Amino acid sequence: MLKIGTCQMTSGSDRKSNMRIADKLVREAASKGCQLVSLPEMFALMPRDAREALANSEEFGAGPIQDQMSSLAKELGIWLVGGSIPLKSEDPSKVFNSCLVYDNNGNLVARYDKIHLFIYAGTKEKHDEAKLYLAGKNPVSFLFPLEDGKKVKVGLGICYDLRFPEQFRNYDADLLILPSAFTVPTGQAHWEVLLRARAIENLCYVAAPAQTGTNAEGRSFYGHTLAIDGWGTVLDCMSKPETGFIESTVDLDFLSRIREELPALQNRVPL
Repeated sequence: MLKIGTCQMTSGSDRKSNMRIADKLVREAASKGCQLVSLPEMFALMPRDAREALANSEEFGAGPIQDQMSSLAKELGIWLVGGSIPLKSEDPSKVFNSCLVYDNNGNLVARYDKIHLFIYAGTKEKHDEAKLYLAGKNPVSFLFPLEDGKKVKVGLGICYDLRFPEQFRNYDADLLILPSAFTVPTGQAHWEVLLRARAIENLCYVAAPAQTGTNAEGRSFYGHTLAIDGWGTVLDCMSKPETGFIESTVDLDFLSRIREELPALQNRVPL
């Protein structure tokens, strides 16, 4: 089995403060026996504007955020899914929203660039991520080795990707990890039902670390960090806007049983 810790926090524009909180959460999860810990989208920096995002973006493979994540994973002997951070792109006016994964030796094992860029034009909020971010092109997964020789296949997505089921259908994953910073109106309406749908249709576990509450700059997030099993059952949820983490377990035997009882993955028909 794989024990995972799924973290929730409220990030603002103070990178050092955010990293202290993230460091504390990861250490606490590791102390509880979590072998894989995941952080929310933009956990290290929730930029106020494009200027701040560009100024704090890092070159891929070098930078204080990447260095600290690598060192922390190695020190604690855990795998760390670093939510997402801004990475420089070939366009000096835009960055990638990237999820980096480190193994228990501190080695980078996966980089996923957010594919679907959020657009929302509500009565109280408007967002268009394409003004700042470049879209990724490729789905990314990695394998987590268990002590018995089996491997857990983990598929990655970030926030708005959640609304595009075809991305996750192609993973054939045992676990999906979706670092997020959902807005309050879209979160209230869609967050849990979308996450449960991705778990049900793929007969896999889902872990969704989330931004929560209102940060120092007045930006609000829905929170409700969730862990869901392959039958769509909510294993745990952080329903209050607080900093912390939830613990859950990925059981491959359970997945094998429900996939045998309901062979929906085998019954897919290409259309």
